[in-house]
Amino acid sequence: MKKSGLFAIAGVAVLTFLSLVYLAATFEAPQSGTTTVVIAPPVEPAQRQGLSSRVVTPANNSILPEIRIQSQADPVPPSAKDPIVDPLPTEIVNPTSAQAEPKGTPEVKLPGLNASDAFVFEELRGISGGAAVIEFLVNDQIVRKFVALVENISRGEYPQTGLPYRPIEVEIQVRNIDDNLFVMDDASYDRFNEVVEKFTALDVNASLALYRFLSPLFQQAYAEIGFRNQNFDDTLRSAINAVLAAEGAEGPHQLVKPSVMYLYADASIENLQEVHKLLIRMGPGNAAKIKAQLREFSGRL
Repeated sequence: MKKSGLFAIAGVAVLTFLSLVYLAATFEAPQSGTTTVVIAPPVEPAQRQGLSSRVVTPANNSILPEIRIQSQADPVPPSAKDPIVDPLPTEIVNPTSAQAEPKGTPEVKLPGLNASDAFVFEELRGISGGAAVIEFLVNDQIVRKFVALVENISRGEYPQTGLPYRPIEVEIQVRNIDDNLFVMDDASYDRFNEVVEKFTALDVNASLALYRFLSPLFQQAYAEIGFRNQNFDDTLRSAINAVLAAEGAEGPHQLVKPSVMYLYADASIENLQEVHKLLIRMGPGNAAKIKAQLREFSGRL
């Protein structure tokens, strides 16, 4: 290439460089607003179509890239979401408590202790086997006499008078050995068969329910004999335990009769608690039935 061509190219390059320096020195940015250089995407987003913009074209047909100045849109507040309201708690109704008391069922009130005999017998007739037991009971002060008997048995004693049941009319059956010594015959046990059968035929659940219903009367009678601060239930349990603890004695049993009543010739038997001696007189079979009935009753008391 000729030297004149090289000088021409060099001159054009120098002039171009000087024009760039001049434009850079004389260009002024706008006095207000925010200038943002935006590189337009291939496809303009739909949400930008509504924004106002203005295009500033460089003066003097400059080769600088086109500058687009956009006004910043106010931020769109987030849409308010509907508040989440938790549902109110559902009240759970206890079906047992919600049921109304049956109408037409009158409330049964206990009578006074002095006038309780007829009421107690009427209630006793209402349970299974109760009517048969009434035949063996006395008809006056039944609650007081029952409480006194239970209190005595709880201490191992057995009263001879003031009992809540009628005495057995059949005499004890004995065989004479000599004028002073006797042997109790096994037929003597039969005297207690009927009363034991009637007693053990009582429905245990119904008997317990009746006892619970009449318990205020028992407690009042118990307070009358000096036990105001004690629970009659505890005394009844002690009485039942005293009967259950009674041990049997093998017969035949020899007796003596120093006066009106027979006594056991064996001192080890005669010195037992009265309730234990009563069970021996009833015989082993009847004693076992009584204990079984009391054990079932006590287990549910």
